[in-house]
Amino acid sequence: MQVISHRFKTYLELVRFEHTLFALPFAYGGMLLAARGWPGWEVFAWVTVAMVGARTGAMALNRLIDRAIDAANPRTAGRHLPRGLVKPAEVLALALVGLLLLTLAAFKLNPLTAQLLPVAVFFLVGYSYTKRFTWLCHFWLGLTIGAAAAGGWIAVTGAFEPALFALWAGTAFWLAGFDILYATQDYHFDRENGIHSVPARFGLPTALRIAQACHALTFGFFLLTGLLCGAGWPYFVGVLGVGAVLWYEHQLVKPNDLSRVDQAFFQANVAVSLGMLAVILLDTWV
Repeated sequence: MQVISHRFKTYLELVRFEHTLFALPFAYGGMLLAARGWPGWEVFAWVTVAMVGARTGAMALNRLIDRAIDAANPRTAGRHLPRGLVKPAEVLALALVGLLLLTLAAFKLNPLTAQLLPVAVFFLVGYSYTKRFTWLCHFWLGLTIGAAAAGGWIAVTGAFEPALFALWAGTAFWLAGFDILYATQDYHFDRENGIHSVPARFGLPTALRIAQACHALTFGFFLLTGLLCGAGWPYFVGVLGVGAVLWYEHQLVKPNDLSRVDQAFFQANVAVSLGMLAVILLDTWV
């Protein structure tokens, strides 16, 4: 029993399960906005299964596909696959289980979520390869994870609506912006090894300005989402608070001081995702 428990903990560490806090609140937010309140326990449960499956499958595949790059990078050489703590076959099995959960949830929700499943899997799997040929990899990731918000919406309505695209765009630019900040840590390694990223392509000062522009667009699209949804004042006051957190995030990272990138990456962005969920909860239930 102890061995099973330890193995399970290892798998959770491998897929960085705590990073679900980035996307899952937006999936719930899209769901609540689409329903203008509680959509029911069944929808909630299957959206949760879909998100856990997508996150597990995507991260496991990313670790598997990038294992040689991770082994060469001093920052990531301590990860599970480079250290031999798990076998590639185990990680592949974990990825397949995650994608199986996503597939099951998609078919349980509605016809449109089932039809969009191949598109979702393509973006989830494709992200890990993008850094090999384009600095737009951050925006691919943004579109992929931002689809969580769209997925939560479609799970309720089974249809595309203008507000859905605004929420998706805001979430996508938010992800792309903080992924650019995260990539500043690997600036030198990426340049020396032909890994594509915004920092490697444009340099640190320009990369930070691009990240700032992404988050300015995030703020604008979140406001637009509220307008399209007919949200009340609690939503807009809350989005102002989220905007303040985004501003603070960019005060933590400077071209000549990357020591607080982890703080900007995790703490500030968990505050953004949970803050947006709280804002949407307040607006749809007050």
